[in-house]
Amino acid sequence: MGHEAPVVHFLGLYFNLSNVLMITISSIIVFLIALAATRRLAMKPTGMQNFVEWVVDFVKGIIGSTMDWQTGGRFLTLGMTLLMYVFVSNMLGLPFAIVVDHELWWKSPTADPAITLTLAILVVALSHYYGIKMKGVSEYGKDFFKPMPFMFPLKIIEEFANTLTLGLRLYGNIYAGEILLGLLVSLGTSGYVESFGSGIIGTLAAAIPMLAWQGFSIFVGAIQAFIFTMLTMVYLAHKVSHDH
Repeated sequence: MGHEAPVVHFLGLYFNLSNVLMITISSIIVFLIALAATRRLAMKPTGMQNFVEWVVDFVKGIIGSTMDWQTGGRFLTLGMTLLMYVFVSNMLGLPFAIVVDHELWWKSPTADPAITLTLAILVVALSHYYGIKMKGVSEYGKDFFKPMPFMFPLKIIEEFANTLTLGLRLYGNIYAGEILLGLLVSLGTSGYVESFGSGIIGTLAAAIPMLAWQGFSIFVGAIQAFIFTMLTMVYLAHKVSHDH
C-alpha cells in the first residue's frame, strides 16, 4: 500500500508509465479478442466468435433500451469497444500487482482517476459532437434552453456533473476493490498473525476472504463496464434523439 507511480518528465509534461503500460495492454487484449473472433467466421459460431456475437447482441439491447435502432445503430461499435475495454481494464489488477522499487507498475488502469475521467470526457465530447452533427447547430443549441430559458445554467452544470460522476463512479469502485485486496494480502504477511503457526493461520484466514472478494470484484468489474456503457448510450440518446 502507498506505492508511488512511475512518473517521468518529458517535453514539459509528466507521464505515468504505469498508466501508459496498462492502457496499452488493455488495448492489445481487446484487439486480440476481436482478431480471434473474426479470423474464421462461420455460420454456426463457436468459441471466441460466439462470445463476440453475444457481446454484439448485448450492446444492441443496451442501445435499444435508450433510443430507436435507426438512430442508435451507428453507436454499436462504440458500445462494444467501451464495454470490452472497460471490462478488461477492470480485470487486469485483480490477479496480482507488480511493484518495482516501491513503484506500482501493474494495476487496473481504471483504478486511476486520470484514466476514468479521460474516458468520461471522451464520452461527453462525443455526445456533443453527434448532437450537433445529427440535429444541426441551431436545433442543438435550443435544447439547452428547454423547457424554459432559465434552464441554461442548470444544463451547463449538468454537463460537468455528468462528466464527474461517470468517471469517478468507475474509478471509485475499481480502486476500492484493489485497496481491499491489498489489505487482505497484507493480513497474511503481517506480524500480528505470526504468533499463530508462523503466519500460516493468518495466511489461510486472509486467503479465503481474498478469493471471495476477487470473485465479487469480477462481478463488480462487469457491472461497472455495463453501467459505463449504458450511461454512454443514455447521454448520446439525450443529445441525438428529437424526443428528449
